[in-house]
Formats: sequence, structure tokens, C-alpha cells
Amino acid sequence: MTTTPAAPADSAPARSWRATAAACTTVVLWASAFVSIRSAGEAYSPGALALGRLLSGVLVLGAILLVRREGLPGRGAWRGIITSGVLWFGLYMVALNWGEQEVDAGTAAMLVNIGPILMALLGARMLGEGLPRRLLVGMGISFSGAVVVGLAMSGHGTSSVLGVALCLLAAVVYALGVVSQKPALAYGSSLQINTFGCLIGAVACLPFTGVLISEAADAPMSATLNMIYLGVFPTALAFTTWGYALARTTAGRMGATTYAVPAIVVLMAWLLLDEVPTLLGVLGGLLCLAGVAVSRSRQQTGPTPGNPDRPVEGRRHDAEYRSARRP
Repeated sequence: MTTTPAAPADSAPARSWRATAAACTTVVLWASAFVSIRSAGEAYSPGALALGRLLSGVLVLGAILLVRREGLPGRGAWRGIITSGVLWFGLYMVALNWGEQEVDAGTAAMLVNIGPILMALLGARMLGEGLPRRLLVGMGISFSGAVVVGLAMSGHGTSSVLGVALCLLAAVVYALGVVSQKPALAYGSSLQINTFGCLIGAVACLPFTGVLISEAADAPMSATLNMIYLGVFPTALAFTTWGYALARTTAGRMGATTYAVPAIVVLMAWLLLDEVPTLLGVLGGLLCLAGVAVSRSRQQTGPTPGNPDRPVEGRRHDAEYRSARRP
């Protein structure tokens, strides 16, 4: 009687499951950040909030890095670490915090959600990832949902030109930061890349130190706790799980996954802030989730002559991943 050998612990299904779980963790924590920013932003200015968040994140990530004794990433990672640190950890957080003070939440959500589209285009141009039809269709559906959610969340006030420009800037540097970080993950772990990226971002925000100290003295405890929460969970934990998943898929597909954030924000605002969602908000959230499902699905292109059980598309992506991981 023959027995079927057990699948290895690090089999492809196991890796895929862990990457999916990491991406879901990131999306949920980033959605929770919108609720915390709303509270902390009432007591802290944009630069001070970004610096306090990054310092909290650096302390947590640095402690974990020391405990795990991972040390420094490879030399080839530093270009991506510095670029993503300045753009994504630093400039993005300041621009987004500032922009959300100048425009209503709905307008900000619509403008920032241009980021994943730019991410897919930049990934195709700079990383040679390609633009699969399902990814484009899914992102189109999700962006439509994000617009609907934005319309449902929009107030009746006017949006300043400065606020619109800041949200667009946040979207652009968000996309550039992710695409810059992707190659760096071939030379170090997600923990290493994000620890030093967060540190670079904190250093870039040091000019706000005086403002942070002054505002912390007068801020209510709830605002300060929300700032610390932003650093520990949506930054330290969520950026690490993001990097883990990003190293195992394309920047375009990871960007499309973040379109689940508006749907989760609607749910969290209902549960935590007693903000009952409108029918339009629910419809937009469902569109966002449907688009993510389409963009994350895999195109079955048929078996290869050499291996009838392995689709051509899957073999091509595996080859690209092995090439990216090669120093």
C-alpha cells in the first residue's frame, strides 16, 4: 500500500496562505488608522503627529529587530530603504495628515485612492510586472467603489486647492514608496526593510520635534494614546506584514488589495463611532471588495508542455520571483 507524502511545511499553498493573511492584517490595521487619525489630529498638527507615530513605530520595530538579532539588511537594500523611508514613511504621512485637515474625509479618500492605480502603472514600468487584464478590471471596479464611498462620506464644505494638492501628493509618494521598497525586499527581511525605513522617515520629520513636545504637553491622553497606537499597529505591525506580502506578489496586486480599506473604514466607523453608513456607502464598500476579489484572482492560462499540472502564468511569476530574490 502506497502512502502520499505530506506536503512540506514551506509548500506553495502554505506560503500563499501566509501572504494572504499578512495582506489582510495590513488592510484591517490601515483602515483602523483613519479612526485614530481623526482623534489624534484634533490635538496634534500634521508634522508632529507623523513624527510621534514614526518614533513609536521605530521603538517597537527596533526592539523586535534586536530580539530576533536580524542585524542590517544587504547593501543592495539601502537605496530602496532610503527612498521609501523619505517618501512613504515621511512625506506621505505629513502630506496625508495635512491634506485631511484641508478637505473633507470623502474627498481625501477619493484622491488618495489614485495611489494604487499609480502603483500598478509604476510597477509595470519600473519593475516589469505587467498589467494583467483581471488586475486592471478589478482596480477599475474598486476605484469606482472608492469614489462612491467618498461621495457618501463627503460633507457640504468646500475643499481647498491646497488640500487637494496635498492629497494628490500623498497618493504619488505612496505609489513611489511602494515601488521603491519592492526591490529592497530581495536583500533583506520585511522587518529589516521597514525598521530602517521607519527610522529614515523619523529622521526626515525631526524638524517637527519642538512642535511635538509643545503639543504633547497640552494634548489629552486619548489623542496621545491614539498617536502611539498609530505607531505600534498601523505602522510597525502593518508595514511589516505589508512588506512580507509584497515580497511574494507584485506591487500592482498589493496596491489593489488596499482598496478593501474604504469598505472596512465604513464598517469600523459604524461599530466604533456610531456613524451609521448610508446605502451609498454600503454599495461603495461592496464594489471595493468585489474589485479586490477580481484583481486578486488568478488567470488560468492552461498547462505547459513540460508540466501539465502547472499553468504557464504561474511558472512565469515563479521565475520572476526567483530572479528578483537573486542578489
